[in-house]
Amino acid sequence: MTPVPAPGRTDRLVRLAVVTAPHGVRGAFRLRCFTARPENVAAYGPVCDERGRELFALEVLHRVPGGVVARAPGIADRDAALALKGRGLYVPRARLPEPGPDEYYLEDLLGLAAVEPSGRRLGRVVALYDHGAGQILEIETEAGELLDLPFTRAVVPEIDLEAGRVVIVRPGEVVAERAA
Repeated sequence: MTPVPAPGRTDRLVRLAVVTAPHGVRGAFRLRCFTARPENVAAYGPVCDERGRELFALEVLHRVPGGVVARAPGIADRDAALALKGRGLYVPRARLPEPGPDEYYLEDLLGLAAVEPSGRRLGRVVALYDHGAGQILEIETEAGELLDLPFTRAVVPEIDLEAGRVVIVRPGEVVAERAA
């Protein structure tokens, strides 16, 4: 059976940034951006919350280490900016440009089948995390267990969006291959 990509992939929301802290006293706030160029975070139109409720349009003021300082209509003071801390800012996937050849959005991996190099189905991709030391791919196995694996070329050597699958080499197997 050929795995099929998750339906509605282009209807999904993609997290562009997260509010990290207020900046000053006039309602500006710092963003940690997940765009290739942090200052482009405002280029995709108004942002929404994780449920798709439109929040506001962003205005980027300037770059800072790790992101940008921005402001938005209705956020007029430090307390209002502080209330946004930790909030993810999203846009519909359809607003983003199509990735080039051999490129993809991490969001596009959610729901894909995870298979071993032999082709045996391991489970499916349910989440991607980045805690600062590198990205983690979370796989829900056929048995319902969750596997957290480093999202590296060695562990995920192949991503095939057309076939709806990612190939997974478990970290212990990567070490064994290098030792051989």
